[in-house]
Amino acid sequence: MSLELEQHSLQEQFEQLIASSDKLQISEFLNDQNISDVADLINAYPEYEAQIIGNMAIHRAASVFKILDIAQQRDIVKELPPYKTAELLNELPADDRTDFLEELPKEVIRDLIKLIDPEERKITLSLLGYPEDSVGRLMTPDYVYIYAHNTVEEVFATIRKFAKNSETIDVIYVINDKGELIDDIKIRDVILAAPDKRVDEIIDGRIVALNVNDDQEHANQVFKMNNRVALPVTDDNNILLGIVTIDDMLWVANEEYGEDIQKIGGTEALDEPYLDTPLFKLVRKRAGWLIVLFLGEMLTATAMAYFNDEIAKATMLAMFIPLIMSSGGNSGSQASTLIIQAMAVGELTISDWWRVMRREILSGLLLGSILGVIGFIRISIWATLMHHGALRDLYGEHWLPLAFTVGVALIGVVLWGTLMGSMLPLVLKKLGADPAVSSAPFVATLVDVTGIIIYFSVAWLIFFSNAHI
Repeated sequence: MSLELEQHSLQEQFEQLIASSDKLQISEFLNDQNISDVADLINAYPEYEAQIIGNMAIHRAASVFKILDIAQQRDIVKELPPYKTAELLNELPADDRTDFLEELPKEVIRDLIKLIDPEERKITLSLLGYPEDSVGRLMTPDYVYIYAHNTVEEVFATIRKFAKNSETIDVIYVINDKGELIDDIKIRDVILAAPDKRVDEIIDGRIVALNVNDDQEHANQVFKMNNRVALPVTDDNNILLGIVTIDDMLWVANEEYGEDIQKIGGTEALDEPYLDTPLFKLVRKRAGWLIVLFLGEMLTATAMAYFNDEIAKATMLAMFIPLIMSSGGNSGSQASTLIIQAMAVGELTISDWWRVMRREILSGLLLGSILGVIGFIRISIWATLMHHGALRDLYGEHWLPLAFTVGVALIGVVLWGTLMGSMLPLVLKKLGADPAVSSAPFVATLVDVTGIIIYFSVAWLIFFSNAHI
């Protein structure tokens, strides 16, 4: 049976059970499904989302809840009775609970915090106290730790006692009596060791850890470079505070990707799904950048006004302004997108700026030359056809200097566009800003202004300095 047929069958069963209003059957049906299938049902029947969560066993309800969008989570918590909300929040892992709460208004957080058990409340408030987008907001205090002097037999006793509520037991963490992190050890190594062997005889000292104040994006890079399923989190004194798991990193990577795509498109990042974002908030997110870009484009008119006399003398120059502007903007957008993506996946750092500049100078010259030759040939062919009467004469007797002007200008504009597009993300990163802010529209606007200046400067040198007109 195909996936679509299975989903259709599940939806039919669900509709029949909802129509019957038999809560026991609904509960049994939902608890028998995969977590992802229940999430699909919530997406298909948003009017029943709270009813679906409310009729599931609490541990399975929490598993479904944490993979839903923030807008769906908010709606569900609004509709659930307080006692059910309390059960759900207490069942959620500390990191997932914090991730949900930090997206809510402060007054709502105050009300929901009261529903959490005292011990869990203390943990949640601690996590919420760390900077936004830091590793501290992601970590969970639910992990298994042991001491270097423990034997393997004692390690297994610890696992049996504490692992039930742990986020993962794939990796066990070794600390000293002060709570300082010494090392981590894979469960496989523990299983294969003799029962009387001590932990300090198994560990290898090759520890990789995150600082609680590290940026989440940095943590994502550390995970990728070290191929880990979980990493320990320490404070500045190397005290083990918690762990971050790979599933948290996958969510971070997905969110960062979405934000970067939105910024590259020339808008502020949305903090909720597009269709759930209020209209005026959506307009506000987009208006700021549009105003900045509009003001930037007004400089283009200023630059053109400066060369107004040249345009009046050689009106055919105006025909190629859109060509020049778009070519520079396109090359800049290409370069900025490539550099932003390379920085996002860790292929580039700020220290690589000179290598990037050298490559982009060569790329810009080659790409500009290709477009310049095409432009020169196009004008030459068109002028030849006009000379033989096949087409209306648009360029007049000065078509050759015009062809040279367009060809040379394209080389300069494309070279400048690639340099701007490649260097701007690195400069922003150096200044501590998000490189994705150097979006394609932003780069294109900057290159439009300079492209006009380059184009008419070349035109002045070729046309007017030699008195062609």
